[in-house]
Amino acid sequence: MQNFTYHTPTEVIFGKDTAVKAGEAAAKAGASKVFIVYGSERVRKSGLLDTVEDSLDKAGLVHTAFGGVKANPTLAHAEEGAVKAAEAGADLILAVGGGSVIDTAKGIAHGAANPDNALWDIWTKKVPLERSLKVAAVLTIPAAGSEMSDSAVLTNEAEGKKLGINTEFNRCVFAIMDPSLADSLPDWQLKNGIVDIMMHTLERYFIPDIKCDLTDRIAEGVLKTVRDNGRLALNDRSDYDAMAEIWWASSLSHNNLTELGRGKDFSVHKIGMALSAKYDHTHGATLSAVWASWARYLYRDAIGRFAGYARNVWGIDTADDEQAAILGINATENFFREIGMPVSLKELGLESPSDEEIRALALHATMDDTVKLSRIRPLTAADVENIYRAAL
Repeated sequence: MQNFTYHTPTEVIFGKDTAVKAGEAAAKAGASKVFIVYGSERVRKSGLLDTVEDSLDKAGLVHTAFGGVKANPTLAHAEEGAVKAAEAGADLILAVGGGSVIDTAKGIAHGAANPDNALWDIWTKKVPLERSLKVAAVLTIPAAGSEMSDSAVLTNEAEGKKLGINTEFNRCVFAIMDPSLADSLPDWQLKNGIVDIMMHTLERYFIPDIKCDLTDRIAEGVLKTVRDNGRLALNDRSDYDAMAEIWWASSLSHNNLTELGRGKDFSVHKIGMALSAKYDHTHGATLSAVWASWARYLYRDAIGRFAGYARNVWGIDTADDEQAAILGINATENFFREIGMPVSLKELGLESPSDEEIRALALHATMDDTVKLSRIRPLTAADVENIYRAAL
């Protein structure tokens, strides 16, 4: 087991009707002027935004709302929000939404606190991030885990690039989670969320040759919990207990708990992010479309790890490690297929991308072949091209 430091400063306020506590939590965090970030007007029509604003009013806090966040959140929208947050004198950026909204809020916080620096320069680490505003969240969908993570992702549409940034400034001071808010969530969003939660865990799990038994058991528990309760929630959207399990798993999958003693990889995320940056596909769908091809490309270099996953998560009962590994990959792919997620680039909507398009995707994923992906064995841009082609 490797050395690690574990710090999760986010206060979690979990359960039904907890959105009314937003004002109390913001005041406790020392806020006086709150800049609310949200996506579509559905959050207003549902009454949730009014509930949050009323809560802030009762706490005596000034607030301004900024909407319009879309899936695959953009740099330009975060930059616009940063200017408005700075003009409002905000000292807390409060996201009311899912992962895209929370990531945008983090971008706004960094931009508003550093008005003399371009946000993309901060994002690409050309300029060090030394200060930011506080960020908090009222979660409306389980998926990204951004409410407790140190990461955020934005798409620079002008450059056609989708990149993440990891910093302790990305940690929310509080996160309000009410699973009942997902009752009316479209099935497609829930399915993508299930995939994303599993991927956040798998990206930390498939790192060989480091013994972390407790971390493994936690990760395997998260995976089985999401799989089993995902099925229940998709069958009955009123099943609060199933949805609550998914919501909590979403946070645990991405708050670094399932990487302790081992670290993380996120090579599949980079392969998927190149697809969503170019074609604007939903994040979870890009991951389910390429994961099995990635796994089949690498499993022989970590057969024991893949075999353990197959046995402990999917109950594969065979003594042969290679056979177990293959069956575990198949079981994962079949689960994605079962819940209606794409398991190939064709199902994602890419019928016949050209060699040039495949090469461009691979160069994006590997930052022009300057970054080797995967801790199983280093993947070059040529390797990533092979994975894309296998996923066709």
